[in-house]
Amino acid sequence: MSDDSFVDPTRAQFDAFKALDRDQPIDMLNLVRFRDLANYPGDHELARDGLTGAEAYGLYGKHTAAILKKVGGSILWRAGFEATLIGPDGEAWDAMFIAHYPTAHAFLAMISDPVYQRAVVHRQAAVATSRLIRTRPAGGGDSFG
Repeated sequence: MSDDSFVDPTRAQFDAFKALDRDQPIDMLNLVRFRDLANYPGDHELARDGLTGAEAYGLYGKHTAAILKKVGGSILWRAGFEATLIGPDGEAWDAMFIAHYPTAHAFLAMISDPVYQRAVVHRQAAVATSRLIRTRPAGGGDSFG
């Protein structure tokens, strides 16, 4: 895997996430680039089905939607990538969305759920690289500041 492939958090990143306040609402900005073909482990039942990364990510969404809802999470925003105005050339995203959680505890409950843990193989097979950025909701307004 190349240095620009980010699929799962490192131990240090996960520890830093867990060290932050867990009792406040969080929004998770997701930027995802799919593999052309999903890369399942060789012993997985879908390993030889020739699914695209997008199809595998669709399975991830299908199998985790009820868990997201169960922990009180929701998708606040979803968009399709068009162009980068400021940023590295060639950094394009196939999926972009913000997932809201009532607390970081809810996010941790989701990723600890046994059904989620079985379904995450679809995400791992689908994703070439991604960014998952924890944010603190700050509300809207009519200015950038």
